[in-house]
Amino acid sequence: MSSNMTPTATTRRRFLTSTTALAAGTWMAPQFAIGRSGPSANSRINLACIGVGGRGAVNLQGLSGENIVAMCDVDDLNAAESFNAHPKAKRFRDFRRMFDKMGEEIDAVVVSTPDHTHFAATMAAMELGKHVFCEKPLAHTVWEARTMKKAARHYKVVSVMGNQGHATEGIRYVKEWYDAGVLGHVRHVDAWLNGINYNGRFFRKPEAFPPPAMPVPEHLDWDLWLGPCSEKVPYNPVYHPRSWRGFYDFGSGLLGDWSCHTLDAPFWALELGMPSVVERESSASDSSAFAPTACTIRFEFPARGGKPPVVLRWHEGTPRPEIREAWGIQEIGGSGMIMTGDKGCLMTGERPDSPRLIPDETWREFRRNLPPKTIPRVKGGHHREWTDAIRDGPLPGSNFDYAAELTEMVLVGVLAQRFGGRIEYDAAQMKITNRPELNAYLRVPAREGWRYGESLW
Repeated sequence: MSSNMTPTATTRRRFLTSTTALAAGTWMAPQFAIGRSGPSANSRINLACIGVGGRGAVNLQGLSGENIVAMCDVDDLNAAESFNAHPKAKRFRDFRRMFDKMGEEIDAVVVSTPDHTHFAATMAAMELGKHVFCEKPLAHTVWEARTMKKAARHYKVVSVMGNQGHATEGIRYVKEWYDAGVLGHVRHVDAWLNGINYNGRFFRKPEAFPPPAMPVPEHLDWDLWLGPCSEKVPYNPVYHPRSWRGFYDFGSGLLGDWSCHTLDAPFWALELGMPSVVERESSASDSSAFAPTACTIRFEFPARGGKPPVVLRWHEGTPRPEIREAWGIQEIGGSGMIMTGDKGCLMTGERPDSPRLIPDETWREFRRNLPPKTIPRVKGGHHREWTDAIRDGPLPGSNFDYAAELTEMVLVGVLAQRFGGRIEYDAAQMKITNRPELNAYLRVPAREGWRYGESLW
């Protein structure tokens, strides 16, 4: 702690860092909770937001009741609306400079940057003891996800990933109904989404790859946008401001963008853990540079205790899943997920917030006598779940202990999508055993000045 800190700064730091601790993975109630001495539990949290255009603007709105003290974005134009909405917040382009200048004035940090900079921004915050909200997918590589999980525990911060469906009542129904034996043994999960539209808002494909170098706009710091990337990729507007997701160097395609929503419920309810095999069964492209417009990925999960092995298929675009007889339906919608058990089948949309049993007659009968609610409900959504946890606990459901594992499962799938073929994964050793050349993608070195987390291993 700096020797020139004012008493007010010291009080705030104790208010929202030292007093919120995790010991051996167990939540310890903050000293400022209602009924205890110290600052009021209603005190506003001093927030810094890294990435404030696009999704960052949505997170700002969700957290608008807190005190926004700092905003950081590499693109002045993309961030202009958020900057103007919070004129008192200090503005930065480089989050490292922000922390140097304002570290003692910040209690918690929201990271809404492209996938490839999630790790550096979030780790920089945690190393300073700041509570963190990081958008999904949590990380860009498996090593990053595991390191973020270690860091949240080591630095004793309140963490959450922005897969908002994990805070809904719907996902709690899925787990409660499964735990009550409604579905029986689940051996198959099918999930499907419409494929990537490369002429849309969030995905663009260049006419040639790599795209030609273009002049960098004055409102953008391209070097900071690249962040930890060891390769100096020339600027081209096909990447930025929001069409980076389809490029594997920066994003994780539709699989990374949506599976943290669509697969959240089966991952949690079935306690899937890590797959032992992931295989790309079909793809509309063999490019390892950008995601295909359509593909099918098969995940194989081994038996877990008394739970049988599970085969999970992820479908983007066509072909859609073949309709199973057990579902009792004639067609499926544009996106969704079905868990097939030997006693019943459960369907959600692309998010886990509205589950139902299928077919319709089963659902009508089931609704007359629902199993008891056994999992505490979240009030106010995932943003409030995080801020309530900072003030008074308990940890959010999608804290980094959980979110890192969900993200790791997704990222192994992304490698199969990217490079094709079969991947045999030894999660205990964090190794791909049948194709060792792919292990280089489980951890991608960052360039000088952007390296974090080494000391935790």
